[in-house]
Amino acid sequence: MSQFTLNLLVIGASFALYIGIAIWARAGSTAEFYAANRGVSPVMNGMATAADWMSAASFISMAGLIAFTGYDNSTYLMGWTGGYVLLAMLLAPYLRKFGKFTVPEFIGDRFYSGTARIIGVICLLIISITYVIGQMTGVGVTFSRYLEVSSSTGLWIGAALVFVYAVLGGMKGITYTQVAQYIVLIIAYTIPAVFIALQLTGHVLPQTGLFGTLNASDTKFLATLDQVVTDLGFRSYTGHHQSTLDMVLFTMALMIGTAGLPHVIIRFFTVPKVADARKSAGWALVFIALLYTVAPAVGSMSRFNLTATMWPGAEAGQTFSQPAVSLSDIETREDLNWMRNWQLTGLLNWEDKNGDGLIQYYNEAGAANAPVAAIVAEQGLVGNELTTVNNDIMVLANPEIANLPGWVIAIVAAGGLAAALSTAAGLLLAISGAVSHDLIKGAINPGISEKGELLAARISMGVSILVATILGLNPPGFAAQTVALAFGLAASSIFPVLMLGIFSTRMNKEGAMAGMLAGVISTLVYIFTYKGWFFISGTNMLPDTADAWLFGISPASFGTVGALINFAVAYLVSSVTREPPVEVRELVESIRVPRGAGAAQAH
Repeated sequence: MSQFTLNLLVIGASFALYIGIAIWARAGSTAEFYAANRGVSPVMNGMATAADWMSAASFISMAGLIAFTGYDNSTYLMGWTGGYVLLAMLLAPYLRKFGKFTVPEFIGDRFYSGTARIIGVICLLIISITYVIGQMTGVGVTFSRYLEVSSSTGLWIGAALVFVYAVLGGMKGITYTQVAQYIVLIIAYTIPAVFIALQLTGHVLPQTGLFGTLNASDTKFLATLDQVVTDLGFRSYTGHHQSTLDMVLFTMALMIGTAGLPHVIIRFFTVPKVADARKSAGWALVFIALLYTVAPAVGSMSRFNLTATMWPGAEAGQTFSQPAVSLSDIETREDLNWMRNWQLTGLLNWEDKNGDGLIQYYNEAGAANAPVAAIVAEQGLVGNELTTVNNDIMVLANPEIANLPGWVIAIVAAGGLAAALSTAAGLLLAISGAVSHDLIKGAINPGISEKGELLAARISMGVSILVATILGLNPPGFAAQTVALAFGLAASSIFPVLMLGIFSTRMNKEGAMAGMLAGVISTLVYIFTYKGWFFISGTNMLPDTADAWLFGISPASFGTVGALINFAVAYLVSSVTREPPVEVRELVESIRVPRGAGAAQAH
């Protein structure tokens, strides 16, 4: 059986499972569509939350980021997991106790303002649309390789699938679908990691293999990897090379951005009791840890395997002891099929610049340093000839690079799609709820019937899928980059207003609205100044480099600054304007009081 046929069968079976679950768990009311009728157990909700959370960025991009940057990109691991602690301790139980369906609904009721609710809707849409673009990017990357279609065709196929099971099932169907998707993605991520850890280090557990010795030598795996990459002119893999300030701000942006993500927060509205919200967050952390503790090993081992393919001497820690892979090898050797396959996607490419028939892989910027300079002069190298290596291919290509069985490759394909589609569905549900429940019912037509609202929710979700797909055709970066921008926007807009709404009786509607606007606008302006995407026709006002960034703060890290601006503006405005009404202050106190935590307020 060909690899393509095997991929088709495994991916097709997973799709049939998701659609079957959606039909079985079809939402028949707004309570089921928005919150699964508040009947999801903490364990199942934790698993669904993990799938909702571990998106294309986690499954596809994160290990690729770690592979090519090393220690510095451990910020993704620390920020994304740390955010769940904040969410479990500071937000989830209180928001569940408030008993609403959506984040903007909480904002509107807590700050006794329809305008505040609309601003919350706008912030939610900006965050969720940016986030979902990253998921659609991951869908396109996966489909383009494993179903041998273009990225754009893959996007439309993925959009059609999400349309069927998300529009039909709502939160009820999405919850059970995400449980199935979690099982698929965790198996798909773990199995190849175990195989590759055994190949390279002899360890069954990738987590311990990362700190073990390389099979072909007596040296530690990470020490060998450090030697290999530095010999090729790259920075050390385990060293810290980025701005510490930017690293701290970026980690914080991911943490508070996680706690402010609307599509994650609404998952905690689906459990029966307030206590279950905190339990759900705990279970989610357990299920997330099963993948996140493996990711550093996957990233480092995929980097090593890529380097060993280009310079076989790397397997013995001797980078330049054997010639690089040749063009004839790429065309004829079966173990290099993966290079030909990924070249067809446009995400991997090479060029024989000096005409010697070999493809050299090294860092041109580091070529002035020994021993790279001597090798460059001796071999007549004129530049890195592996011209394109997209971060998003590393996890997906890793099983092929390591020559794992075809069924493992097919499972990885299904896992990548499960990760991207599960998060996309959650985001689209958040968008749908904001449009139908907060905008249409909350502001435009308060008297709309439940049937009419359910129809509006499904239509708005369909439109959202279309918009996300179109924007996903031209994303502002690879999957994790795009997602990181969404976290910055959530950190600067939603997180501060939720914190102030729960823990400050003095915070009023004027302060909340001013803070949200100041936080999200300042962050958007900073992002578009350097990214130049969407509103500025693809032309950035300043170069997107560390030298040009304000105080060395990257666009993805500015969310922390935006959050501080939000807090400061909200505090200043509320301090010079009228206090909230007495009933609102009492409401805030009642949310925080643990009394009656077992019985949440009904909607």
